Amino acid sequence: MNNGLWTSIMENAVFALEVLGIALLLVLVAYIAEKMIKKKNSDTERILSTRKIAMIGVFSAIATVLHILDFPVFFAPGFYKLDFSEIPALIGAFAFGPVAGVMIEICKILLKLMIKGTTTAFVGDLANFVIGCSFIMPASIIYMIKKSKKNAIVACGIGTLCITIFGSAFNAIYLIPAFSKLYGMPLEVIIGMGTEINASITNLSSLVLFAVAPLNLLKGGLVSLITILVYKKLSPILKAATTKK
Repeated sequence: MNNGLWTSIMENAVFALEVLGIALLLVLVAYIAEKMIKKKNSDTERILSTRKIAMIGVFSAIATVLHILDFPVFFAPGFYKLDFSEIPALIGAFAFGPVAGVMIEICKILLKLMIKGTTTAFVGDLANFVIGCSFIMPASIIYMIKKSKKNAIVACGIGTLCITIFGSAFNAIYLIPAFSKLYGMPLEVIIGMGTEINASITNLSSLVLFAVAPLNLLKGGLVSLITILVYKKLSPILKAATTKK
């Protein structure tokens, strides 16, 4: 085995372990937050009951379909795409808690990989998962503290702010360099793809500022709007589905 192949295998193995670590950390954070809120509210309902797990499966399937039906946006390079898979994830998180939201995100990515595979050396899949959780988790935690329409709007607003700030920073610090390394594409080429679309994109910072941040802001805003419009109508049905004897 030549050194180049061995180096590539090791880099991908390290990346896989990092992904697993991030996923476990997000599940743990969501679990601790949900447990604390339930304790404060004297809520004895299990975090993951059998019925909740069944509903997580349903929402994961819907999220997978929406994730596959992604599409490019005019202001970002082609490897950045917009999808609405966070809608069922956020609805599920509002109804069943942040742990359910994170589980929907995990299952969505796993199902997508089984059906479609990856075209970004798994970096895009990690990005969708982690950045999606940066929106779902804070929004669902805030909403869980006080379930009201006003608080749902506040939660979605803060979630949109989180996905925009965190998504931009995560891309600049980790994802774009990782994509460059694992996919074997020089960073200058990636930035050049952005320059072709927007002449103001000349370096990594401007790529994030003019492409990544607007994309996450747009996604957070649209997902928030749609969720707020449909959740009130779905809430009684979801509640009945998880409390039926």
